[in-house]
Amino acid sequence: MDWISEIVRLARLQAFLDKRCLLSGATTMDVPAYGTGNAAFHLLLEGACTIEVADLRIELTAGDVVLLPGGQAHRVRTAGVGGQGVVEEPGDTFQIMRSQSGEVIMDLLCGHYTFGSGAGAMLFRSLPDPLQVSFAQADEIVWMLSTLMRQEARHDGLGTGAVLSSLCNALLAMVLRASPSRFVGAPAWTAADDPRLRPVIEAVLQDPDDDWTVARLAEVAAMSRATLARNFLRSTGLTVGECVTQIRMMIAAEHLIETDLTVAAVAAAVGYDSESAFNRAFRQATGSTPARFRRTHQGSS
Repeated sequence: MDWISEIVRLARLQAFLDKRCLLSGATTMDVPAYGTGNAAFHLLLEGACTIEVADLRIELTAGDVVLLPGGQAHRVRTAGVGGQGVVEEPGDTFQIMRSQSGEVIMDLLCGHYTFGSGAGAMLFRSLPDPLQVSFAQADEIVWMLSTLMRQEARHDGLGTGAVLSSLCNALLAMVLRASPSRFVGAPAWTAADDPRLRPVIEAVLQDPDDDWTVARLAEVAAMSRATLARNFLRSTGLTVGECVTQIRMMIAAEHLIETDLTVAAVAAAVGYDSESAFNRAFRQATGSTPARFRRTHQGSS
């Protein structure tokens, strides 16, 4: 399994399409906060709109995706004169939101991802907030995906929830693997555009218990240590050590939920000789000790 797919798997996400918004000019729609363990997203199919988050204004055009890893309250606004609210049309799987009057100028899909306090929380906490990717109409795969999402949303019948959940997860994978040139603002650390860095991340994922010093990973990348450190920070926004710890803690969370390994054995499986050092790193990453995390999550997956 490739490393983007593995990271998405470790995150244990559930995806939901909440609304399809068909808005006319001068419409304002407030979206309340989703709360802890939820990340909101929007995919703009047609038209243009502005997402307002705190003091930020995010301009979207057709083909843009914006992800709010913190799930914070925000506002969707379409341009025009005056202002009007929206009316809701309940559906079997999601809601249709329409402007009270006027010709539809914007088609927006709104949804969210849910995740636990382990690998999923680590992944979303490591991403820029907000995270905007501009796929535009030039990206054929995303265009086909958005077409499928729109057609399924129109259908809204048996199986629609399952289909849309899978498509929303596919959308996240495309966001995480997007070229840095497609991001508006800071890219995701997963968007490592230097092909020499991908074997580094894959090596840590495949053998998290190995002694991954910068020197050893530099050999994997066929770079000097200084070049690896510089290129890694430029491409991912993380240091080599931060990335290694991120991956190890995500895998550790998986072991704690899915296996009966002792905490000491989990620590060894992700490269820690000292259980106390592992406990400190895990608590810093998740806010919980490994033992408490296991009691909370094992059996609930």
